[in-house]
Amino acid sequence: MKFTWASATHVGLVRSGNEDSIRPTADGSVDHPVVIAVADGMGGAVAGEIASRIAIEAAVADDADAAITPGDRVRAGNDAVVGAVAEDYTLSGMGTTLTLGLFLPEGVLKVAHIGDSRLYRLRNEELDQLTNDHTLVAELIAMGQITTEQAEIHPRRHLVTRVIGTDPINVDEFEVSLEAGDRLLFCSDGLTSMLRDPDVAEILGATPSPSEAAWSLVEAANAAGGTDNTTVAVVDVSP
Repeated sequence: MKFTWASATHVGLVRSGNEDSIRPTADGSVDHPVVIAVADGMGGAVAGEIASRIAIEAAVADDADAAITPGDRVRAGNDAVVGAVAEDYTLSGMGTTLTLGLFLPEGVLKVAHIGDSRLYRLRNEELDQLTNDHTLVAELIAMGQITTEQAEIHPRRHLVTRVIGTDPINVDEFEVSLEAGDRLLFCSDGLTSMLRDPDVAEILGATPSPSEAAWSLVEAANAAGGTDNTTVAVVDVSP
């Protein structure tokens, strides 16, 4: 299978800096293994942007080596962030989400994920969220204590329960079978806090190229308020 991707990132309309990181940063197309990753740093003045950059750089190192599992890549990102804090105490408290996929040409996507950035798949006009959010409200929904609607206005809806920057970390790892015609979306929560899934599905389904889709999503998030950094990568699967 062949993979064609595009990425886009924007600071939004409220924040002064961009704490998100994305790899690759340039559009591309290959018929060999490729790693796609998005990270959303946290810590504000405590260097969230540094955490996301350090983690993603470590995670995608040797990205041509398909023998390195996504889980090991995410753990390498965590080791890099923990090591940076050990060397500079002023960075204490920084952390980041990290959602990473290794696309294999035989039609398999291997995923490792921690935090509340997301991976979606659009197939036959149906949008499915493939990752689980590691957030307080997601846990409360799973326990039946609140509804999805209540989660959207919960005062602690942005509290992430699992992040890069702690030791040890608990990483979700799984595989997805790919089909020609699939479109995959990696995104930070700057997108999903502004747009509902049906809106995301409509944009993904209506835009022919990954580049148009990526920037259309960013523009829609900004049009809805742009209260956070928005970062996306769109990957198309073809024969």
